[in-house]
Amino acid sequence: MKFPRFTCWFLFAAGAISLLSCKRLIPQERENIGPESDINQAVFSPTLGRTTTYEDIFSKQSTTYPATFKILNFRRRSGDAARELETVVPVTVWKQAYTGKETSLQEIENKRTKENHQLFEIGEHSGDLTLWAEASSRLFRSQPDSGYLFDLEVSNSGGRRYFQALRLMPMKEIPFEPTNIDQLTGMPTRAYVFPSTVNMKGDSTGRTLSASDVRVYIRKVDDGGKNEHKLTIRFLDKQDRFINPDRFSNTNWAGLLHGFNMVKNATGVTYDVAYPIPLARLRTLYTTSSGEMATLRFSYFRTVVGGETRENYLGLDFRIFEPGNWEIVFKFVNDNPRFTND
Repeated sequence: MKFPRFTCWFLFAAGAISLLSCKRLIPQERENIGPESDINQAVFSPTLGRTTTYEDIFSKQSTTYPATFKILNFRRRSGDAARELETVVPVTVWKQAYTGKETSLQEIENKRTKENHQLFEIGEHSGDLTLWAEASSRLFRSQPDSGYLFDLEVSNSGGRRYFQALRLMPMKEIPFEPTNIDQLTGMPTRAYVFPSTVNMKGDSTGRTLSASDVRVYIRKVDDGGKNEHKLTIRFLDKQDRFINPDRFSNTNWAGLLHGFNMVKNATGVTYDVAYPIPLARLRTLYTTSSGEMATLRFSYFRTVVGGETRENYLGLDFRIFEPGNWEIVFKFVNDNPRFTND
């Protein structure tokens, strides 16, 4: 059936109008800052000297994304401006993922680079807050000081909301863990910490040694301005004489930690290392199961009465955040370990 030409034009126009009408009936989604959206955390107490990120601090509820986050009005509790929080410095960031399988120090460093960042900043679209490791108590006030206040703006094309007087109260640096440092004063409470595990027999007493029989000194060594990145392991007996690391004959020295260019002699074992240790929260051959701490294990076998062979061992789970030339010294204080057979 043929329609007159004007009828065709009429039908086409009617169809177009119908489509336009339907389109107008479909509601257009508008960006929105949800009135019930809120901040999950109002007080932040990161430890200076290590990179700390707070994720998911904003409960979006009906807020539509993408949204933009900004920190505003850095100030001290007195109301004075806190310009130090706006300081922009080069910080170390990963440009490729660390795996724990890197075979050289250079390979690790090739995966990192320097970028300029504000020391305390927020992800523009994630809302994650980050305090970078380069922030120190030389720049920032730390507890017991009352710290800082700041405001947070969340916005999109549908509007903006402000969350006021959030608190930043940093803690002083703890360069290593386990630690002997009081985090409020920054001063050591004693000179040493204790090992994580001990299973050894005392040489003179014949009793099983406990953690209190071994003092662990984790300390930074002056490298004369060489800017070294090394870690040395040493052992001392109760007379302060060096114990040759070879006495721990079942130790996997080459795979003990993620270090390189091992040098072992009668007084200790030294590695070139990258800091912090561990480099990431990732389970590797050199960490605890959680990946939070590096782990050391020194062991040897002895034959006991009855002819049974038993493993004797000493272990430490630890972290070091501050780059430099460090040493970990295990000092036996009450009795020396027995290395000979019973």
